[in-house]
Amino acid sequence: MIKRLSLTATMMLTAVSAVAGTITNGIWSPSGCGAEPSVPVIDQASVDAYNKSVNAINDWQQKANAYNSCMINEANSDNAIIANAANNQQARLKAAIEKIQTETTAIKAKLDKK
Repeated sequence: MIKRLSLTATMMLTAVSAVAGTITNGIWSPSGCGAEPSVPVIDQASVDAYNKSVNAINDWQQKANAYNSCMINEANSDNAIIANAANNQQARLKAAIEKIQTETTAIKAKLDKK
């Protein structure tokens, strides 16, 4: 059963790893959301320049909201993958520890009977 769980976890990690974020110098960033949109600057040089700035801000807000949603979804997915992988590794190690403890106890009991 543990082997089946490990295989399932490996398959899940392989399938989702294409959209997993990256960690560089302790900073996580999404890898499937494109570049974060740059915040526009408000140009107050003239009414026309200001109006163009407002249009740029409106466009940026839409892009920023889409980027934010993508980032949240990717982060949640990464968190789930990490938690599942860690839980599976812990279960595998716990099973190995319990197995070796059972085996050594059985061997010791046999040796004590001699």
